[in-house]
Amino acid sequence: MSSLLRLRKTSGKKLVGIGVIYFFLGLAALYFLMPLVVVLMTSFKTMDEIRAGTIFTLPHAVDFTAWKTAWFSACTGLECKGLQVGFRNSVMITIPSVVLSILVGAITGFALSQHKGRLSAWLLGSLLLGAFIPYQILLYPLVKILSTIGIYATLPGIVIIHIALGLPYVSILFYNFYAGLPNELVKAAKMDGAGFFRIFFDIIFPMSLNAVIVAVIMQATGIWNDFLLGLTFAGSDNFPMTVQLNNVVNTTTGIRQYNVNMAATVLTALPPLALYILAGRYFARGLSAGAVKG
Repeated sequence: MSSLLRLRKTSGKKLVGIGVIYFFLGLAALYFLMPLVVVLMTSFKTMDEIRAGTIFTLPHAVDFTAWKTAWFSACTGLECKGLQVGFRNSVMITIPSVVLSILVGAITGFALSQHKGRLSAWLLGSLLLGAFIPYQILLYPLVKILSTIGIYATLPGIVIIHIALGLPYVSILFYNFYAGLPNELVKAAKMDGAGFFRIFFDIIFPMSLNAVIVAVIMQATGIWNDFLLGLTFAGSDNFPMTVQLNNVVNTTTGIRQYNVNMAATVLTALPPLALYILAGRYFARGLSAGAVKG
């Protein structure tokens, strides 16, 4: 009888603890989701509803006019072509930057994991140092370098910048993954006469799905959401969507259209949000398992 009472008390304490945890998680979710909810509701409202000051009320009717304006005809300075131009530029910047940084980072991480020695230790330390140096202090030297070789304010220039700045993180990620793989795989392939790149592309890289997904989400999200590098290195013809959004919000010609600004904000945030929703579970799995061990 006493053991039954103790079991009930323990179960009751666990339920209270779980309830407290969910309560604070709910508060945290409400805190972070409230701005998004307000932005979404504002984007569907007319300007008359917004002027009424009812920020937390639902729109009277779902109106996509502000979304169409933000995408097709919002003014980003002197031009009024909407965010579609910035979306195209962001895609052209993000895809090659992500693909090339992951490819080079995976090869670098695999090479460092296979060659143990003083040189590899120094190279790994250099990558760690590069990962933690604030890139803001490198802006002026990078501008001078790109200007000297003639690719400043061009699409290849901004792609190279994203690859160079993302390479330390990606290389360390893949190094941690490959360091946990059984070395017998590589030894067996070498005994069969396979070289470094044959081993990497035929055996090692196909096993790296978890690490690749983590790297894709990290790189794609960081590059898509970047503002400073795009503003500094892309040039006016290649401004990414974040820079276009800033221009939409800060362009004042007549009445400021808050619903258009909010719709433009949601449109800019949708691609990385959709990527995380679609691949979020694989991202968590890669961080907890694949990015640490095979």
